[in-house]
Amino acid sequence: RALPTAMACSRAFSRASTSARRPPAAVGPRRARPLAARADVVTTAEADVPEPRRGKSPDAPVRRPRPTFSEARAALGASTPTLPAVVAPVAADMEQLTQNLKALVGSRHPMLMAAADQIFDAGGKRVRPALVLLASRACASGGGITKRQSSLAEITEMIHTASLVHDDVLDECELRRGAATVNSTYGSRVAVLVGDFLFAQASWGLAQLDNLEVIKLISQVIADFADGEIRQAQALFDVDLTMEDYLDKSFWKTASLLAASCRSAALLGEEEDAGAEGAAEVAEAMYGYGKHLGLAFQVVDDILDFTQDAATLGKEAGQDLASGNLTAPAIFALRHPEHGPKLRAIIESEFTEGTLEEAIGLVEAAGGIEEAMELARKEGAMAYEMLAVLEPSDARHSMEGLIEYVLRRIS
Repeated sequence: RALPTAMACSRAFSRASTSARRPPAAVGPRRARPLAARADVVTTAEADVPEPRRGKSPDAPVRRPRPTFSEARAALGASTPTLPAVVAPVAADMEQLTQNLKALVGSRHPMLMAAADQIFDAGGKRVRPALVLLASRACASGGGITKRQSSLAEITEMIHTASLVHDDVLDECELRRGAATVNSTYGSRVAVLVGDFLFAQASWGLAQLDNLEVIKLISQVIADFADGEIRQAQALFDVDLTMEDYLDKSFWKTASLLAASCRSAALLGEEEDAGAEGAAEVAEAMYGYGKHLGLAFQVVDDILDFTQDAATLGKEAGQDLASGNLTAPAIFALRHPEHGPKLRAIIESEFTEGTLEEAIGLVEAAGGIEEAMELARKEGAMAYEMLAVLEPSDARHSMEGLIEYVLRRIS
């Protein structure tokens, strides 16, 4: 079954319930919390509590109402969450994942070992596989990660990396994350083969998961990548591009993978935890979380294309706009009554009637960047609400922290 469009998903997932699953069982000794302490659980020593119910220890945790998104952001922001702190609950799993991926490419095709080292050591954030592992822990009644969920995380990273390698070939990019791309180092032929191999290996691994719904979900992601690229190519220098068009394209290119992988992690965990109350609801909410986080992530990336320099961004600023790929800041700016018409003329002329620097200045003057920031915050807030179906845990806390990490890049 084809996935719904981004706008349809927004309406469907905004109604997600806030019912909770049973709390996870303790698994081994607890580590010190990597992020600021959660605000939704408090011991009786910290608050005045009525007499305990029969059979309940007076020292048992007492649930507070879940903080609002603004309150959660304030608490998380006070600790300035870094990505290593956010993914701390799955740090060991992530290290193993990286080694597995490098060994997979190099052992099957030694000629690609150097390319694999370059790809997987290029300083990437690894947000997608980390999110799969965190969602797996957050949804499990025992807080553990199954072998198939670990495989799903590897599949997710292979699909994402393959899409980046192919994107660099199409866009003729020489730098990514401040490092030389595979195509600039080894040529387009090798880069295409690397991407094809990763897609093929991901497809084989997907079949081994032996879950038809997960196979359909992740397979749809690959089709969404193609849809997003085709839509983007068709819309270059299109000054009439709507915000709905932009969100659909952003869903296909970025959010689809996050949404499908989060839902898949929940579905694979559901098989191990058969009969768990609210399992279907949790899977739907995980899809919504991944979707809205992915959209916030993409909008933030598009903002940074206007606001950061080449040293920080890893590529020249304004390259999306220069290539005719209109993103949220430009689309908002084109609506401005004073600066919009001039920006429209420059873009329609494909920069023969004005410079890139002038166009960026018009986007800033029109308030396009501020409006895009607000859009990113709204998507982040919707992602936060989706987590209400989960019991408090270190993994859920990290998923909340990941939202703040994404949004703080534009703070």
